[in-house]
Amino acid sequence: MGMPRPYGQYALAAELFRYPGADHRHRVAAVQGMLIAQYPDASETLTPFTDWVTSTPAYQVEEVFSRTFHVQAICYLDIGFVIFGEDYKRGEFLVNMKQEQSLAGNDCGEELPDNLVNMLTLLPLLKDDAFRAELAGRVLMPALRKMMAEFGPEKSRLRTNMLRRKHKALIMPEETNINVYHHALLAVFQMLAKDFEEVALMEYKPNGLDPLQAAAPAADCGTCTIPHSPLIKTNKP
Repeated sequence: MGMPRPYGQYALAAELFRYPGADHRHRVAAVQGMLIAQYPDASETLTPFTDWVTSTPAYQVEEVFSRTFHVQAICYLDIGFVIFGEDYKRGEFLVNMKQEQSLAGNDCGEELPDNLVNMLTLLPLLKDDAFRAELAGRVLMPALRKMMAEFGPEKSRLRTNMLRRKHKALIMPEETNINVYHHALLAVFQMLAKDFEEVALMEYKPNGLDPLQAAAPAADCGTCTIPHSPLIKTNKP
């Protein structure tokens, strides 16, 4: 058996954001085990998510995944859209990521090359350390911040009101665990924060504030019981 690929832990962490399949519990448990060994803070963050996956019927996990990232989405997994929205730069980013994925030989399956799963599985395949650091610190970490900020109660209320006006018949009742994927996003952010330097761009700090402060406090976030700021280490020791 060969030596494990450096940064291969990110390919494993990507399993948190694949559509839940028959072996989803085993995949999540494997990620939890890796975090316990390598990223103790991220392991604590992910524990509520892992416990929820273990104790929740598979069909409900699928429903929460779909509602979080697809139907009436809280946020999307396509990183280019997260960063650029509908701006033309998104197209340029997508073209560049398609080229990088192809050069690295990363099979993106049916998802776009900038899907979070494909971005995470790309990291260990890159041969250029400087590019990997830039992709992690300048792209993934700011994007994850923006994604986590979407889980805040105020944004959730505005989103629900907008959907009610446009698609009243499609509005689903609130679910206790609808925010549970915030734990998974935060755990991956903590992994990246330990291994890479974040390049914090001004556009990711509305009103000069850290976007994580826009995320729901523990008391207002349903299953999100882990405080945000104390666990975030954006500077390497």
